[in-house]
Amino acid sequence: MKFPPIKEQIDLLSRGVEEFVSPEGLQQKLEAAEKNGKPLQVKLGADPSRPDLHIGHAVVLRKLRQFQDLGHQAILIIGDFTASIGDPTGRNKTRPSITLAEARDYGKSYLEQASLILDQERLKVVHNSDWLDSMSFSDIIKLAAQVTVAQMLERDDFSQRYKGGTPISVHEFLYPLAQAQDSVHLHSDVELGGTDQLFNLLMGRELQKKVGQAPQIIMTLPLLEGTDGVEKMSKSYDNYIGLSDSPGEMFGKILSIPDEMIIKYLTLTTNLSMSDVKEIETRMANGENPRDFKRQLGRELVKVYYDEVAGEAAQEAFDKVFIKKDIPDDMPEMNLSVTEQGTLLSVLAQSDMFASKGEIRRLIKQNAVSINGEKVGNEFYPFEQSGEFVIKAGRRKFLRIICSE
Repeated sequence: MKFPPIKEQIDLLSRGVEEFVSPEGLQQKLEAAEKNGKPLQVKLGADPSRPDLHIGHAVVLRKLRQFQDLGHQAILIIGDFTASIGDPTGRNKTRPSITLAEARDYGKSYLEQASLILDQERLKVVHNSDWLDSMSFSDIIKLAAQVTVAQMLERDDFSQRYKGGTPISVHEFLYPLAQAQDSVHLHSDVELGGTDQLFNLLMGRELQKKVGQAPQIIMTLPLLEGTDGVEKMSKSYDNYIGLSDSPGEMFGKILSIPDEMIIKYLTLTTNLSMSDVKEIETRMANGENPRDFKRQLGRELVKVYYDEVAGEAAQEAFDKVFIKKDIPDDMPEMNLSVTEQGTLLSVLAQSDMFASKGEIRRLIKQNAVSINGEKVGNEFYPFEQSGEFVIKAGRRKFLRIICSE
């Protein structure tokens, strides 16, 4: 099998990587792959406890896709067994476990969304319950004998919990061992993960050494902050950009990120060349308006999941609404009879566009709701006459109300 030049591969694969154990080792493995005509086995594990993926999850998935594009074998492990243990990484208390059946269901959704990034025709998908669930108690004792409690307490989260008197269940110590056993079982050459997974990935190297396998190369990718620029991207923080978001939603959300996040987002979420990213970084440092580069970022992000035409259209639609002060052509509609005595609060609550009535009340109090261009600060504003009304709530939510007798 013919691979691209090794330097070209390393340059691409190194992009955005935070922890690299080790670049020299990767070069040696790539040289061996070229010599033998055999692709590297590149592993990424995913515990599908949360089936909704966003561009923060996509950072490491995109790295796996790069290996695919270079001709290597991508292995996506659906960690149904490890999900049933509950990954303790970054937790200050025991993570609730889920059943194998639940993990398998979540895994289907995870794979469906991950297919927006990965080439499924060149992807090997496995479930770690296939080998972990069949291990005997004797097998588990032998596995646990490979490490000491002191080694486990080197993990920051375990150490902090131990010092703080927060309980650590024994089964949580088995989680990194189970993940490491995946690497042994699959003879992994490279393992990818977030920076919070470094300890687990290193454990895989250690177990491989103990059984006489060549240790895997480790490449960790940064955790992407959300659109607030503070918290890790998460649906629970409402600071996420979903893989299934529309082009307009992606573009609009990108424009809300802090200026200091532009370069990180360009590096980790787009296909823009690093030379172009560095040029943008220089131009921003020289005083050019970050807004222009944020708009470029929005177009580039939409291009990844849709195409260039969609990126341009998303920018044009955004400009129409927020720069030219027009309203969008397409928006949700609701038919209402004036005899129903609908109020602003009740109508917006029925639209399913908001998480709660509390969110709606907050927007109204912040003077962020208008009807036909006029600000409305009364949640009990009545729709008592026939006609068409356009409600704008916040910066990006529109609803057309058609009232009839």
